Amino acid sequence: MAESLAPALDAEQFAFELNGGVRLRGYRGEVSKGTPLVLLHSVNAAPSAMEMRPLFEHYRDKRPVWAPDLPGFGLSDRPNVSYTSGLYARWLAEWMKSLGSPADVVALSLTGEFMARAILEHGVNVRSLSLISPTGMGLRTPQAAPNGSHIDRILGSRWVGAPLFRMLTSRPSLRWFLGQAFVGSTPEYLVQYAHQTTRQPGAQHAPLKFLTFSLFTEQAISRLYGRLKLPCLVLYDRDPNIGFERLSELTEVHSHWAAKQLSPSLGLPHWELGEETIRTLEDFWAPLDKSAMPSADVSEHGARRKSA
Repeated sequence: MAESLAPALDAEQFAFELNGGVRLRGYRGEVSKGTPLVLLHSVNAAPSAMEMRPLFEHYRDKRPVWAPDLPGFGLSDRPNVSYTSGLYARWLAEWMKSLGSPADVVALSLTGEFMARAILEHGVNVRSLSLISPTGMGLRTPQAAPNGSHIDRILGSRWVGAPLFRMLTSRPSLRWFLGQAFVGSTPEYLVQYAHQTTRQPGAQHAPLKFLTFSLFTEQAISRLYGRLKLPCLVLYDRDPNIGFERLSELTEVHSHWAAKQLSPSLGLPHWELGEETIRTLEDFWAPLDKSAMPSADVSEHGARRKSA
């Protein structure tokens, strides 16, 4: 029997009941007044709110900050469903509409695509969107295997999918994969937590869908990012898995898009270049703060939450 998953962050936990009975869980900071800050982890074999820990720790006593575990990961429910980018966008929209006022969102990697869909397809009112090492901005487009395809059925098989997942999420494998995202040494507690979260019941369902590439949006530049009308920021440098060759199609055409290269980094600049990351975010938010009206107290309107 799997050992109960420890919290990724030493903070108050919240829970929100999504339509369909799926429970989203996560963490919130100590402050209740001000513009909410939502921190969204990536999607891969072993993600969780732990990925956003440096930003959460910095802002937890400065403004309302929320760091959910997306369904399929961390403390949230991990149902055996057909995970899609549209489903994640709907889940994000349901929860974020409960926060009471428009949030600044910082999304890591693929989750930026989900957040863009939530804004465009579900009308989520967001003050700004910051994308760290976002997918969908390179020349390479992964070939997706749709639901029900041969590859999808093979990965969904208990004889193939589960053993493959356990192999990919062994401690040596996780240490190697996480090491690709760090210029320096990888924090060992990050490796250990990633391993622990992959040993929970249902842990394989969402990651195996990720391996089919069906969670990515083809032509995300034109179908998603280029349609956004709010202030957007991209933080990037080098990434072993994705490229940013098409980023200029946004920043050179749309005045509400900005980009900052944080070097040297390999996908997780907020871990190794924390001060520079925070300074860049603060500079991006400064004009919005100056023009903002007094914000609602999100403790009055926040997500339905409870202590874990």
